[in-house]
Amino acid sequence: MGANGTLGSSRLRRLAQSPTEPLPSAVQERCELCNEPIPSEHRHLMDLDTRELMCACQPCKILFDRGAAGGGHYKLVPDRRLSLVDLELSDPLWDGLRVPVDMAFFFHSTEAGQVQAFYPSPMGPTESLLKLEAWQELEQANPVLRSMAPDVEALLVNRSRGARQHWLVPIDECYALVGLIRTRWRGLSGGKEVWGEIDRFFSELDGRSRPGSRQDGRKPTNAAAVSAVGTQEATWRG
Repeated sequence: MGANGTLGSSRLRRLAQSPTEPLPSAVQERCELCNEPIPSEHRHLMDLDTRELMCACQPCKILFDRGAAGGGHYKLVPDRRLSLVDLELSDPLWDGLRVPVDMAFFFHSTEAGQVQAFYPSPMGPTESLLKLEAWQELEQANPVLRSMAPDVEALLVNRSRGARQHWLVPIDECYALVGLIRTRWRGLSGGKEVWGEIDRFFSELDGRSRPGSRQDGRKPTNAAAVSAVGTQEATWRG
C-alpha cells in the first residue's frame, strides 16, 4: 500500500458504508474469485502483492480458511475485534511513534519485515515513518500486540478530539475508515458531516468488538480450522 493506497474510489465507498446501511438495490456485490453474488456482509481476502482487499463468498472463504491455501499470495482476513481499554499508550510514547495525526493503524508487514504505521487522510492511506524503538516499547507494555496476525490484523488508535480509544481489528476495518475519510472529507477540517460519520464508525466498531486485555498475547484461532486440522491457526477475516 503506497502513500495513497491501491484501492479504487468505488471500493473505498463500499468499505466506508456502515454494516447496518444496505447497498442500493441496483448494486450487487460478487465474489471476486468465483463471481457468485454475495450479501453485503461478507469476508475479505488480502492480496499480499498489491495489498488490495478482495470480496469472498462463503465457499471461497472456507477454501482460504487454512493458512496454506493462499499459496503465500492471499490471506483470509480474520474477524477478531478487541476493544483494548487498558492499552498502555501514554502521550509521550504516542509522540515517540512519530505519527503526525490523531488516528492511525499499525500492522506487521511481511513484505517490509517490520511493523508499519498508516493514517487515514483525504488522499487515502498515508504511511508514517514509524520509530521502531517506540513500537517495541509499546509492544513490550502490551503483549496482546504480539498476537496480531501479520498483514491482516492491526492496532487501530483514535486520539482525535481528546479520545483515547484502541482496538485490535481486521485490516478491512482500517480500510473502511480510510474509505470514509477519503470519500467524505470536505475542505480543511473535513466538515461536520464527516466527523459525525467518524463518530458513528467508532461507535459501531465498539459495538462489534469484545473486551480485550493488553496482557492477552494469544494468537487468534478459527473454530472451523481447529476442528478440521487440530492445532492449525487461522490467519484472517473479512
